[in-house]
Amino acid sequence: MQRGGLPEDAVVLSTAELADLQDRLFQLRCAAEDVVTAAQDGAENEELRKLAAELVESAKGLERLR
Repeated sequence: MQRGGLPEDAVVLSTAELADLQDRLFQLRCAAEDVVTAAQDGAENEELRKLAAELVESAKGLERLR
């Protein structure tokens, strides 16, 4: 069953919600890049653990739409 031309399981985001999602995706990518850069630069294990924890927190934020 469709409503207004959209499939029943469609998700509609406002412009503000889309912008927020894009910002959080950018933060996630930056956090992942930080881990890669630190590893390439020979960072200590403690720094890598900290950066990995920040990466996980960024990913958790994407698990829900606000």
